Amino acid sequence: MSRVRRTRVALAALTAAGLALTGCAAQYTGGGEGPLKGARIAFGSKDFTEQRVIGQIAVQYLRDQGADVWDQTGLVSSEAVRGSLERGDIDAYWEYTGTAWITYFGHDEPIADADEQFDAVAREDARSRDADGKPKPSIRWIDRAPLDNTYAFAIRADKAKELGVSKLSDLRALLDSPKGKDLTFCIESEFANRPDGMPGVQRTYGFQVPRNRLRRLDTGLIYSQTGNGTCTFGEVFTTDGRIKGLNLTVLDDDRQFFPRYNAAISIRAEVLREHPQIERLMRPVARRLTTAQLQVLNARVDIDGVLPEKVAKEWLQDEGLVD
Repeated sequence: MSRVRRTRVALAALTAAGLALTGCAAQYTGGGEGPLKGARIAFGSKDFTEQRVIGQIAVQYLRDQGADVWDQTGLVSSEAVRGSLERGDIDAYWEYTGTAWITYFGHDEPIADADEQFDAVAREDARSRDADGKPKPSIRWIDRAPLDNTYAFAIRADKAKELGVSKLSDLRALLDSPKGKDLTFCIESEFANRPDGMPGVQRTYGFQVPRNRLRRLDTGLIYSQTGNGTCTFGEVFTTDGRIKGLNLTVLDDDRQFFPRYNAAISIRAEVLREHPQIERLMRPVARRLTTAQLQVLNARVDIDGVLPEKVAKEWLQDEGLVD
């Protein structure tokens, strides 16, 4: 899964996304009886597996609650979806707190506490004007989920047991020991230079990986090479389904270095004012979306080949959220 939410896209991609939304008739479906009867909601998502899954969960659940929903899941990128929300082309989508704080609002330092990070993002988006004094769209944040799709290091479960490592603070002593001399780290090229990547991790945890044991690979290769033991430690994203599928153990970020990327619903204030019950209705859904749960759901798509729509439907039924 590419980390599209962390990178800026070309203006052409934004323009294309806008045209795609405005150039065709909206297809609202669902509706019927329920607490959201009469509501019309265009719900979007980004275009990677997790976003499609949780986007479909919201689309199907809102329809079950009586809303007419236009399924706009699978848009191009973070910037495209955010732009669509600001323009009013969509009404809501699941966004990550770290993405908003760092990418949209331009802050360099993340906030370690998940609740404090969520509150800070919500306050920033609630302001009527941006830093330059220009009016900005009124956006609200509701229903933060426990899932935290952030960076991490993973290792094969059997190898973790052999080395006696379970958290990042174990690495300093391990690398200084005789059994640490041949350990390798596989990371993405971007992660190698990001302040919230390898340089910051090494500085925070007080270890240094020799250059000849630091390998730069594409994201997909990192998982497979860590899974077969070629890479001792691999840079991963915490909700990726391949973690479970390859029986990897994620090292605990015990000093809370990596930014929080909790998913929460970002929604136009106008829509929430008209239908305030959305926050109450989506709360039980959000509370069930944990990091471990998303590993399972993402694996069903990426490893088992099940469509996100089907994964979402079965999860909602299994959780007793829909009939």
